[in-house]
Amino acid sequence: MAETLLKMNETAPVPTQASVTLSFNPFLEYLKKRLQSERTVKAEYYRHIIERFTENPAWKTGLPVHDLAAYKELFEIVYFVLTPLAADDKENMWGLSTPVPTTLFYSTESLSRFFADNNTTKEPSSIASENCKVSKDMQFMYGLVLERFYNISSLAKNDTVYSYADTVTKLSRYYKVHVDTQFVEIRVNGELPALDYDVLATYLHDGTGSEALICRLKKMLPLDSFIFEGFTVITLTDVTAQHSLDKIRGMMVHHSYSNDQYLEISQALKTIAGNEHIEFRLVPIIGVNGKSTFASNEECIQSILMNALQESGITEEALNTFIQKYQNNPRILVYNGISSEEKAEDNFLRILKKTAVESYALLPVYYHSELTGVLEIYSEKEILFDERLFSKVQTAIPLIAQLLKFTRDEFQSQLSNVIRDKFTSLQPAVQWRFNEVAWHYLQRNFTDLSNPEIEEIRFENVYPLYGAIDVRNSTSERNRAIHEDIKSQLTLLQDTLSALKTIDESHTKPDGAMDEACTHWKEQIDGYFTSRDEIALNNFLETEVHPYLLEVQESYPEARAIVSRYLNAIDEREGAAFKNRSELETSLQLINTKLNQYFDVAQKMLQVEYPFYFEKFRTDGIEYDLYIGQSIAPEKKFETAHLKRLRQWQLQSMAEIARLTQRLLPQMPRHLHTTQLIFVHARAIDITFRNDERRFDVEGAYNIRYEVIKKRIDKVLIKDTRERLTQPGKIAIVYFNQQEALEYIGYIRELQQQGLLDDSLEYLELEELQGVNRLKALRVGVKYH
Repeated sequence: MAETLLKMNETAPVPTQASVTLSFNPFLEYLKKRLQSERTVKAEYYRHIIERFTENPAWKTGLPVHDLAAYKELFEIVYFVLTPLAADDKENMWGLSTPVPTTLFYSTESLSRFFADNNTTKEPSSIASENCKVSKDMQFMYGLVLERFYNISSLAKNDTVYSYADTVTKLSRYYKVHVDTQFVEIRVNGELPALDYDVLATYLHDGTGSEALICRLKKMLPLDSFIFEGFTVITLTDVTAQHSLDKIRGMMVHHSYSNDQYLEISQALKTIAGNEHIEFRLVPIIGVNGKSTFASNEECIQSILMNALQESGITEEALNTFIQKYQNNPRILVYNGISSEEKAEDNFLRILKKTAVESYALLPVYYHSELTGVLEIYSEKEILFDERLFSKVQTAIPLIAQLLKFTRDEFQSQLSNVIRDKFTSLQPAVQWRFNEVAWHYLQRNFTDLSNPEIEEIRFENVYPLYGAIDVRNSTSERNRAIHEDIKSQLTLLQDTLSALKTIDESHTKPDGAMDEACTHWKEQIDGYFTSRDEIALNNFLETEVHPYLLEVQESYPEARAIVSRYLNAIDEREGAAFKNRSELETSLQLINTKLNQYFDVAQKMLQVEYPFYFEKFRTDGIEYDLYIGQSIAPEKKFETAHLKRLRQWQLQSMAEIARLTQRLLPQMPRHLHTTQLIFVHARAIDITFRNDERRFDVEGAYNIRYEVIKKRIDKVLIKDTRERLTQPGKIAIVYFNQQEALEYIGYIRELQQQGLLDDSLEYLELEELQGVNRLKALRVGVKYH
């Protein structure tokens, strides 16, 4: 134990007129009360202690602060009474201080050494203004006075947390200093001054701070009216782990999940571990379509695992396989001394060996029994990762689990936003109406418990614009690709059966009828090949050929390579038997991707002028409906000029799209050409959102006629000919009356002057369709150069 006087605050306090006396008297009064109620053997100890104190006359008077050596035995008795018998003096930070805790006069060696080494208080102990000086001592005394005599505890703060840099670990450590004031007695010198509680309430609740309140109290409640007697008990508790956990919890409360915050959490975990050479990283595991993967976003940039895997050149498929394997059997992985490990067959270890990491651990993190991610612990030094370290980190695992769960939820929210933005028909132009209807529904649902119907979403008097970009002869191209692939597969099958004969005819014994069937199907495919024939061929391959080949492959090792070549060839993704179909799909996908990109950019720019609803439909090309009118944007005046601007854009876009698809030909494995079609409908229509189909549809008998015409004009012929209206390199504009034609002729003339269209403008009459007659069309060629 140490009796050295030690200032707990290096700066000089602001003088006060209060009487402060170091005394054992409050402590003895405490023992006497305990003696009266104690019925165990402790009573004899209390009686003996009281006698030892009363034998020393100094207990009745104040103790001189600078001459306390004579009272060492009494201090030891106080320590004996107030601390557990099992407390270790070397670890227990405990001490006695003056009634106003400015001077530590008796303490354990650990506490004395701590204050001597780490007295790093940076805050000034007093705050001075022109007419008022406030010290921490003054705040302490007023806090006790208000609590003891006026039942106001706002200023009574006996616990303080502060940090210091550990000289060994170089990390911040946090300690809570607790001041026990139960052995401080306060007496009033004269009458207790009265307080104006209304004035105090203003200072306590308006956020002006304790300093302003103390300055006010100095006038209302002078400290020379009080006598402080006794001593305070000082205890220090290491709260580093709890402080670090509170820091993590604070980030969660404020939803701070950026990469910087993740690194701060990593630093907090390092503080808990107490080793500056250990690093921590959090890696969420996200789910997409029932499959798990590590989040490849900002939170994982610092992951040593992700970086090592990416630098190793691992494929996404291999990475997902690793994750799935780990998820099926989550466990703690520990590698101490990676450079000296000899398990070269461990792929995971081989990847880590290429980094500067010497020690590595991977801990699974669960939230409600669901694996939400992993915690990486690693170091570039060889450190023993053992149960002691894991038990320290374990205190933070529940918070880390919540954090990873929040990250997963945020990812799913982002995923939903992308889907809603990119793939659904709900667009900003009509979002306001859906919000309005949803709000009305929630209001009615709150007051009407009978599950009211949701109101209809309807836009009246909107002008439709319809366009279609179609791939010419896509059906025949697809049939041709299928036929070529089937012939290729049958040829390969015949070669496979012939190769099997050469191995060991007595063993394999391929059925001769199977080879004859292949020849039959090859001849059939060159003739009239129906969908029924295709079904029969697939049945022959799946029920006869493939079971036979799999049996041969399993039974005869020498046949495995031959059969494998055939099975690889019929792989739908990369097999040679799907080459033509794959090339066709690649070409179609290229066209559709570029068209979608074009429309996404174009319609967003046009929306600035006036909001409209735009919906695309995937065919072998792209069809779209565009609706514009006052009901879609009630807050913005709709004018005919807005409709004309869109019609002009529609024609211009068709010319640009024709050029675009022509430029794509060199990139297409199979050359495909597009046709461009516009249908002009001059009258406004009504559209209604169909909840069952999750899309807008026209309303009313006349409006439905518009839909019927749209569906029938894609393959319409020119009257009295066998020529289709739509042709590659041309734009066809279908209309009913001359007024509509004149408007579009004007747009055509402008685009001809701009060099987008050529001079081959045609005026055409179209064949009669079922329920539709008197249709006419304009057709004009596109200039590719």
